Amino acid sequence: MKFLFIVQGEGRGHMTQAIALSDMLRSSGHEVCRVLVGKSARREIPEFFYKKINAPVETYESPNFVTDAGNKKIRLWSTISYNILSARKYFKNLAHINKIVKEEKPDVIINFYELLCGLFFLFYNPRVRHIAIGHQFLLLHPAFRFPNGWWMDKKMLRFNTFITSLRAEKYLALSFRNMQNVPQKKLYVVPPLLRRELFDIQTKNEGFILGYLLNSGYADEIINWHATCPQQKARFFWDKKDAPEDLRINDNLSFHRLDDQKFLQYMGNCKGYASTAGFESLCEAIYLGKPILMVPTGNHFEQACNALDAEITGAGIQSDWFNLNALIDYMPKHRDISPVFRDWANKSAKMILHQLEN
Repeated sequence: MKFLFIVQGEGRGHMTQAIALSDMLRSSGHEVCRVLVGKSARREIPEFFYKKINAPVETYESPNFVTDAGNKKIRLWSTISYNILSARKYFKNLAHINKIVKEEKPDVIINFYELLCGLFFLFYNPRVRHIAIGHQFLLLHPAFRFPNGWWMDKKMLRFNTFITSLRAEKYLALSFRNMQNVPQKKLYVVPPLLRRELFDIQTKNEGFILGYLLNSGYADEIINWHATCPQQKARFFWDKKDAPEDLRINDNLSFHRLDDQKFLQYMGNCKGYASTAGFESLCEAIYLGKPILMVPTGNHFEQACNALDAEITGAGIQSDWFNLNALIDYMPKHRDISPVFRDWANKSAKMILHQLEN
C-alpha cells in the first residue's frame, strides 16, 4: 500500500513516531510517498528527521501553542485567538495539502495528531483511508484516568482531538501499557512507536542526569537549581532554534540542540531522566530502565495527563518545577518496570501493522 504521513511538528515525539512507522511499513513492503509536517514559526524541524524519514518532506504553518513571555507556560486564550486570526493562512495550507494528495494518490493517510489533517478530511473529503495515531487518543478510553481539576482544558482537548481525527476510520491509541480495545468507538490500544536505534542501546550509569525541555524558558529553573548543587552533572536537550549546538553553562551543566543519536546515547548512559512529560521520550526512558522526573509544561493539560499516566504505570514521579533533588532522592526507591514495558513495546510492529493492513 501507498502511505502519506501528516505529522504535528510540536516537540519531537510525533516525528520520531513517524520515523519508526516509516521503517515498519517499508520492512513490510509498503511505500511512504510523502511526509507533510505542520509547524510553528518559533520551531525548526530537526535535521535528523529529514535524514531518517526516507521520504520527501514538506512543511507548512499549522495551529500551535502560544507561550508566555518567558517561553514556559501555555497561554490558552492567546493560543485560541492567535489561531483564529491565522485561519485564512491555514485554509490556504489545506488547499496545498489537497494538491499533494491529488498528486500522490495514497491509499492511506496516517495522521500523527495534526489538526489540519482532520480539517482537510472535513472540507475536502478525499477518497482515502484516514488512520489517526497518537497517545492523545488514549484520552478517549473510558478507563483513562485524568488529573484532578482542568475541567475546561479537558473539554477543549477532547474537542481538539475530535477535530483532528475527523472522518478517521480508526484511532490507534499509543499506550504505556496494554488496555482493552473499544471497537464501538473505533479505538484500538497499541504499544508505543519506538525508533529501532533504541533497541541496540547498551545501558550504564555514568552519574549524570539527562533532561528534555519542550519550552526553553525552563532552562532558568535548571540553572538556578544547579547553583545549589554544582557538583551534579546534568545534560539537557531543548528545542531553541537560535541556540548553539552545545551551550556549556559550566563544567557540569550544558544544553544541547535536538540530536537523535546524541540524545539516545545520553539516555543510555544517564542515571535518571527529567522531562516536560512528552509521551515519546518517557517511553524511551522507561524502555531503558531510567527513573523519571516529570514536570508538565505549565497549563499544558495533555502533558499533565501524560505525567499521571506514566506515574500510574510506575515510570517515576511528578513535580511542579525542575527540582532535580526530588529525582535524586527518588532513584534508590525506583522499581525498574523495563522488562514488562519492553515485552509490551516489542509487540508494536505486529499490532500496528495488523490494524493498518486490515
